Amino acid sequence: MNKYGIGLIGCGTVGSGLIRNLAKANPLLRERLDIHLEIVAAAVKDITKVRDGLPVKPIADWRKVIADPAVQIVVELVGGVDDSFQIAQTCLKAGKPLVTANKALLAERGHELIAQAHQSNAPIYFEASVAGGIPVIKVLREGLVANQLLGLHGIINGTSNYILTRMAEAGSDFATALQQAKDLGYAEADDRLDVDGIDAAHKAAILCLLAYGFLPKFSEVPVEGIRKISSQDVSFAAQLGYTIKLLALVRPHGSDQVEVRVAPTLLPNRHPMASVHGAFNAIGLLGNLSGPVQLTGRGAGPDATSSALLADLAEAAKNLRDKSPGPQIPQPDGKLRLLQKGESVGRFYVRLEVEDRPGVLALVAGIFGSEKIGISSVLQPEGHGAGSVPLVFLLEAASESSLEKAVAQITKLPNSRSPAHILRVEDLS
Repeated sequence: MNKYGIGLIGCGTVGSGLIRNLAKANPLLRERLDIHLEIVAAAVKDITKVRDGLPVKPIADWRKVIADPAVQIVVELVGGVDDSFQIAQTCLKAGKPLVTANKALLAERGHELIAQAHQSNAPIYFEASVAGGIPVIKVLREGLVANQLLGLHGIINGTSNYILTRMAEAGSDFATALQQAKDLGYAEADDRLDVDGIDAAHKAAILCLLAYGFLPKFSEVPVEGIRKISSQDVSFAAQLGYTIKLLALVRPHGSDQVEVRVAPTLLPNRHPMASVHGAFNAIGLLGNLSGPVQLTGRGAGPDATSSALLADLAEAAKNLRDKSPGPQIPQPDGKLRLLQKGESVGRFYVRLEVEDRPGVLALVAGIFGSEKIGISSVLQPEGHGAGSVPLVFLLEAASESSLEKAVAQITKLPNSRSPAHILRVEDLS
């Protein structure tokens, strides 16, 4: 049996899950791969805190963990970007395989780490960075390696999906659903990463790297969260035959552009992804040979994440045993660029609040027509009172720039009562 020493840096919720599940996994790893994984060193911020099951006495200096000759594989579970980057870079410079669940690190500092990994000939394993227990990284890297990816999309933040599910099924408003998510432990006290779409955007950037060998500059990725979604929007979407999901989307445009974005999006109720509820994640992939592939499962939590971490640790140990270099992360060649805001073309949902009087609908429809934007459906509910009514349009395909021009004109109308609320619409056919 081949034994491999693990150096654990960071031991919060995910690290504790890894410790707990490692003991369960080792018999299977011995049976299936003839390897045994053992935590031989650990570094934590608070060395006074009791950590059940940790087989070694933790230290504060993570550099000593990486330098320890008994440590053959390093697991980074610190989170954040700055400290974790120093840890990852030091690990790779030492020539040791790195296993990480840190999507922010890869999305924001991935260019530097990929270059260091190639220079040091040290692999990075990051299955746990996207969608928890769903093995999407391995599917892209191995299962669909012979496919040209025609696009991918996903519900890859469980907190936002839980909130939108509660709004749809229980009629909750956003604030109530968010508090329920916090009470259940799905949302942190600081909910910005989840609710504002940043977590999903980090994961989308990583998926783009695997699918197209292109890691976009993260600050340029269009990101919109779900804070502005109202119960009205959820209800109107249902009346139109759609469900609202926070959708991450990555797809090529021509030979030199890739669109990467995260936004609340109307999906047709008939699409399988519309039925992904609660804190579950789902990722859809479209290969030129495979056709559509959808993966669904738990996207977060200590058990689901440790499943991915253990898979990476097993692969890293197997590659060390077989003297294999491990997976190669593509180095961007500079040929691709990110589709810029305003260049994207798609369908849109637009909700307006307008004065309740005859002729307003025709006036607004005329402005859309002047920008050559077709209308597929209109909702004009009655009985809202106070002299104003919501006016909802489901539009045909248009460029973002054309839509912005039309909405700017509509906002200036004396009949307009509040700013337009705009959501994406994707048929994913």
